[in-house]
Amino acid sequence: MALSAASMMLAAPAIAQQVGSTATQDEGTDSRDRDTTLSADAAATRSAAITGTPQASSGGEVIVTGTRITRPNLASAAPITSVTRQDIQAQAPLNVEEVLNRLPQVAPDAQSNYADSDGRQRIKLRSLGFERTLVLVDGKRLGTQNGQDTGIIPATLLERVDVLSGGASSVYGSDAISGVVNFVLRKDFEGLRLDGNYNFYNHNNTSNIVTPIATAAGFSSPRGLTNDGGRADLTLTAGKKLFDGRLNVSGFVNYRQADLVQNGARSYAACPIAQLTKDSALSCSPLSTYSRSGFVSPLSGPNANAQYVNNPNGDRGFVPFGPGAGNAANGYDDVSFQRANERYTAGGFVNFKISPEVEIYGDGIWFRDTSENPTPRRVYSYTVAGTTPYQVNCDNPFLSGGQAGALGCAPGSTGFVPLDVRYRFDGQPAQADRFVNMGFRATGGVRGKIGEAWSYDIGGVYARNQQEWYLGPTSQNDRVNRSLNVVNVNGVATCRSVIDGSDPNCIPFDAFRAGSGSNALTNYLFTSGATGLRRQVTQLFDAIAVVNGDLTTYGIKTPWADDGLAVSLGTEYRKDRLISEADAGFVAQFGNQDARLSQDVWESNIELQAPLVQNKPFAHLLQTNGGFRVSKYSSNPKTFSTWKIEGLYAPVADITFRASYNKAQRAPTVIEIRQATQINYGRNTTLTDFCAPVSRTLPDGTVTTTPLGSRELCSKTGLADNLYGSTSLLCPTEGCTTRSGGFTADPETAYTLTFGLVVKPSFIPGLVFSADRYQVRIVNSLGFNGADYYLQGCLASNGDPFFCNGIVRDPTTGSIGNAPAGNPTAGFVRQGTTNYYRTLANGWDFQGQYSLDLNGAGRLDWGFNGSLSTLAGGQDSPLRLQYNCAGYFSNGISCGQLVPKWAHTLRTTWTTPDRTFNASFNWRYTGSLTTANNSGNPDIGGTPERFQNTFARIAPQSYFDLALTWNVARKFAFRIIANNLFDKTPPIIPNSYQVALSRTNTAPQRYDALGRQIAIGTTINF
Repeated sequence: MALSAASMMLAAPAIAQQVGSTATQDEGTDSRDRDTTLSADAAATRSAAITGTPQASSGGEVIVTGTRITRPNLASAAPITSVTRQDIQAQAPLNVEEVLNRLPQVAPDAQSNYADSDGRQRIKLRSLGFERTLVLVDGKRLGTQNGQDTGIIPATLLERVDVLSGGASSVYGSDAISGVVNFVLRKDFEGLRLDGNYNFYNHNNTSNIVTPIATAAGFSSPRGLTNDGGRADLTLTAGKKLFDGRLNVSGFVNYRQADLVQNGARSYAACPIAQLTKDSALSCSPLSTYSRSGFVSPLSGPNANAQYVNNPNGDRGFVPFGPGAGNAANGYDDVSFQRANERYTAGGFVNFKISPEVEIYGDGIWFRDTSENPTPRRVYSYTVAGTTPYQVNCDNPFLSGGQAGALGCAPGSTGFVPLDVRYRFDGQPAQADRFVNMGFRATGGVRGKIGEAWSYDIGGVYARNQQEWYLGPTSQNDRVNRSLNVVNVNGVATCRSVIDGSDPNCIPFDAFRAGSGSNALTNYLFTSGATGLRRQVTQLFDAIAVVNGDLTTYGIKTPWADDGLAVSLGTEYRKDRLISEADAGFVAQFGNQDARLSQDVWESNIELQAPLVQNKPFAHLLQTNGGFRVSKYSSNPKTFSTWKIEGLYAPVADITFRASYNKAQRAPTVIEIRQATQINYGRNTTLTDFCAPVSRTLPDGTVTTTPLGSRELCSKTGLADNLYGSTSLLCPTEGCTTRSGGFTADPETAYTLTFGLVVKPSFIPGLVFSADRYQVRIVNSLGFNGADYYLQGCLASNGDPFFCNGIVRDPTTGSIGNAPAGNPTAGFVRQGTTNYYRTLANGWDFQGQYSLDLNGAGRLDWGFNGSLSTLAGGQDSPLRLQYNCAGYFSNGISCGQLVPKWAHTLRTTWTTPDRTFNASFNWRYTGSLTTANNSGNPDIGGTPERFQNTFARIAPQSYFDLALTWNVARKFAFRIIANNLFDKTPPIIPNSYQVALSRTNTAPQRYDALGRQIAIGTTINF
């Protein structure tokens, strides 16, 4: 798998289909050597792929993403981005998610850097969500949309990755709204090969804007050079060809592992920085009450609800909770910046060509992945698991006189007082939520030729994914209470429950001294093992039959074309299943999780390819393609259809114009159907009723308590005039009532248009360039909207029924905070999964490559891939204006995808004449982002009063990568790679959880968050 002259031509992808690499082998080199000995004219092979001449893959079949037609001269009318295995090796990725994150067409994700991740890796094209991206392996579905995990695919096993960004439902069925990602695997291996990669982060922690803020709050900030985050990837592959090569059997085992890196290991994540109000000074926020010194709050007496921590100096006195060394805690210094995980994968492939008419194939891949979110053990507030406060006896020997008085104890009292206690135990075994993801995917079938004109492929997919979510051990309120009820027995602090025999295992808890804790205490306070378990299983049953015909044999062609009509006919049956079960411990914390859901799908489709003119003056190629599919889902009474129309025109061989227009549809997944239909009530403390009185300062300086909404607007929500501004509209302490479910979820429809050109000038050998425009318009969009979406939308639109109808008021009080469970007539605000108006994405893709022979000094290759996003947004209702999030980052109201207007990669590679060494330099660029507050569009929060003057812009970011590769004797390859070569620190973003769901003060899914990465890799063929 070494990076040879041709293979390192691009880390930016090829412009169109890149099908297989066997044609680029040196003569006399067997398949065991091809990874390290690609020929010097591989660039010409790539150019042939761009102009639309696919080759048979190593398994014998023609795999072209975006169509089922297997004609050898098939040209792509829609832009396809390809990443070859050599491009992948130049990045030293641990998983395929990291490969795709570098493509401008993909919304980057970082599940390995996301502390709240469940360990699964999924793909989002055009920032349109993973549900709208169809993932294939060798042209067949990976699994269900809800359960699939692309981490099942080892990066070292890939032949290439194809990305078709645009609707493809007429070819592949539902889910291909934003496009298709097709992973093409290597299956024809012969011999024995070992692939090994190890990488780690080499970062220099320096002072930055976070440093003084963290220091002022009492938190440490690391300095100097650190090496951490080690990651290993080891694959052993073996294969054998028998019966004169007609039978090929191969298999692999893969092991991947990553070390934990916590937030506290980076100076720019020393504490979560926040800008609490517009343009205010930065601060560490939120400060955690789970202090190493111990947090105590009396709930009675003269100091009721005061907040104290034990004096960090250990003198058994209270000091006020707040910033300061040992006082408040940094609640996120121990959060995973890189999650520790371990993954095992194994698989096998078989291909037996009995005759040209019958070829049997099959494969299977199994994986198991384990990851954790470790945090120090904490005694949680009593409110986490109940409503009854903790109690402490006033004669507790751990209490000093001053502490007892502060808690409300009278001198000499032996009674009990209520209090809240919170404590963080450092140095003790961590508590952790643990995720175990495992799965199996198998495909099989038979294919072959029928005469000269026809071929067939009858096969299927079975995929099963299972996730087990184990909740970490938590403190038990009853045990905390018993450990606080302590008396002095002959000078020894002893639990009263030990004395009376009700709990002989009780360990006294000295909650009134800093630095308390022991293994014995934490073993007692915390339950052993997991406190809850949810098991979720998804299954895909997929049966497909495809017949292809090249009707040239029958003379069905135009008089001006060399090739005739090509046709593909297909039928498919799918069944998606989801089974979710949870034990009592899990339900107590997260509610009911049990479900048994399924839906069946029946589909039929046809594709046509019709060359109209070929090799004529002013018409080197004129071709039209079409497709039509009919789909019936058991979850919907209607039958719906999708289609595509495509065209190619090349007046000369040097230039090709192409266009594609698709109608694509996506039916809701089984989870979306459940979310839309099942009614659940909840409470949200962040919501406010804009018809209730609210105290605020007007621009002229006067203070008013009038509602935010006008009387006329409030009447449109069903509020009686006499209740306008009434205190009865204020939500209770536990929050406004929300209701999800009870709605329909219909299929959404996308109309996708792409058009552009491919230029391959004959007067500049080695140059290929393409530019393509894409436009995606999704109507009746499926998605989740929170209750604030309806409240803010109704207020901002001044009464749009689409939003205001989501506010249901109590008929008597007008409140939205009184609905008890199961009472649909009382007040609530709607939220949940349903259909809304439009989602939109427009832009341009630019790709190019150029190869230059240096006349005895080797060869230079350049590869470029760029994307300009002109629209990334939508329209919430016909009465609202269209909004655009391209170039903006989230302000807590909208624009959560961080879509820069421009992003690109540019790789330059020099290769020696004998192809034994190459050096490849890659430039990754991400354009600037501005807060949506400064957009000038009220629909995304860009109002004058929200305009920011500070931290309103994230500057453009450039990263540079260097890969050096040595090929030795065609049997051994050695690689040294430095990603983020200059150790560029990521941009620091206040309120980063609001912006990017990250507690690291940056956006790890968009930027290199951990610094320089050094990788060492090798490939050995035996």
